[in-house]
Amino acid sequence: MADTTRFYIDGQWTAPDAPRLIDVINPATETAFTQVALGNAADVDRAVSAARRAFVGFSQSTPAERIDLLVAILAAYETRIADLGDAMSQEMGAPLGFARQVQAGIGAAHLHQMIATARAFAFEEKRGDLRILREPIGVAGFITPWNWPMNQILCKVAPAIAAGCTMVLKPSELAPVSAALFAEVMHAAGVPPGVFNLVQGDGPGVGQAIAAHPGIDVVSFTGSTRAGVAVAKLAADTVKRVTQELGGKSANIILPDADLPKAVTEAVQRCFNNSGQSCNAPTRLLVAADQYERVAALAVAAAAAITVGDPLDPATTLGPVSNATQFQKIQRMIELGIAEGADLLTGGTGRPAGLERGYYVRPTIFGRVTPGMTIAREEIFGPVLSILTYQDEEDAIRIANDTVYGLAGYVQSGDPKRAGAVARRLRAGTIYLNGPAWDPAAPFGGYGQSGNGREYAEFGLAEFLEIKGVVGVDPT
Repeated sequence: MADTTRFYIDGQWTAPDAPRLIDVINPATETAFTQVALGNAADVDRAVSAARRAFVGFSQSTPAERIDLLVAILAAYETRIADLGDAMSQEMGAPLGFARQVQAGIGAAHLHQMIATARAFAFEEKRGDLRILREPIGVAGFITPWNWPMNQILCKVAPAIAAGCTMVLKPSELAPVSAALFAEVMHAAGVPPGVFNLVQGDGPGVGQAIAAHPGIDVVSFTGSTRAGVAVAKLAADTVKRVTQELGGKSANIILPDADLPKAVTEAVQRCFNNSGQSCNAPTRLLVAADQYERVAALAVAAAAAITVGDPLDPATTLGPVSNATQFQKIQRMIELGIAEGADLLTGGTGRPAGLERGYYVRPTIFGRVTPGMTIAREEIFGPVLSILTYQDEEDAIRIANDTVYGLAGYVQSGDPKRAGAVARRLRAGTIYLNGPAWDPAAPFGGYGQSGNGREYAEFGLAEFLEIKGVVGVDPT
């Protein structure tokens, strides 16, 4: 197991400034399986100093040299996929097969995509006597969450490397082992000292120090909207760039001409994927009022096919949620749904039968939810689906857009042109039509309180670049 009691700074593992250890809990057992050291502002200072020293040289590397480094990182990463998956299964309770293939595999997908993106990207462009240069912005600070550890680390680290930036990463203190393993990957790949630095810790001790640090030029944050607002405020005094991928309450519109059995089954599976712990999960299912009864029956049947249990059991398709705080929040939200008058179609409070220990949540579906109910407006971040009804297409679009969030949207229709027309009217950063596979080339980010900026492919790369115009005669 990777060492989570030390930090990776300036190319070496180093002791924290003032060691303070907390337990890392396996959510399937509610017991500690290791400890992590929490850093402080002094640790962040050391990491930023290392990153600033490294930036002098790394920023002058060529795109080809940085692409070669990404290729080396990918090769090192692929040798550790099983280890990374095992770590994330323990940290956050993901079923082991899912943790290895998807949670760890998605990191490799981002590296593959960024290598292809960087090879095609125009870092320089000549327009007559004008030359446009796209140069690294500087030192990047990363604050990443526990729900998709490698996805959120790699969709920041890979474009930062491609751009020529150096960086300081603070992963979630709830998922520190996979991050430490990733630091081992970076070391094995030959990343120059100071280019990548890892400081473990919590928000008050490390996250705030990164956001406010005058030596950091851009902060990329993924987490709750509440925390994202705090990061932006702390960053404002130094006028640094801030990109945020925050909360969501995504709508999934099933139009009347859709293949209902397929659309509803996919809707339930997408909502409950990763135990419902995805910010772009389609948690609001919008269906035509006259199709509600059939949709409700199909949704309950789809939920019944889900197996909740031990992440190490190959039969398990849904593990526990990540931590006690999240478990308790989900229970309160389910109670609110019942109290506010939604129909509880399946699931409910408490653990599933036979699971007396672990942060397991019963897959829950509410029917006849109205747009004003709490469960239709607030992000729950668990396996809880709300079914709302609409009168016509205009009503569906109105309900879908009636949210402070705008991370994703989903449309199901037998007519691709009709689905596309609805997609153009939804106020969200990514729209998925008729159940497509995840695509690392698609821009990821949101409207409204779902954040600022975009991640993935060239859209994520652009966030780590400054634009310089060289005007006049330029013989180079």
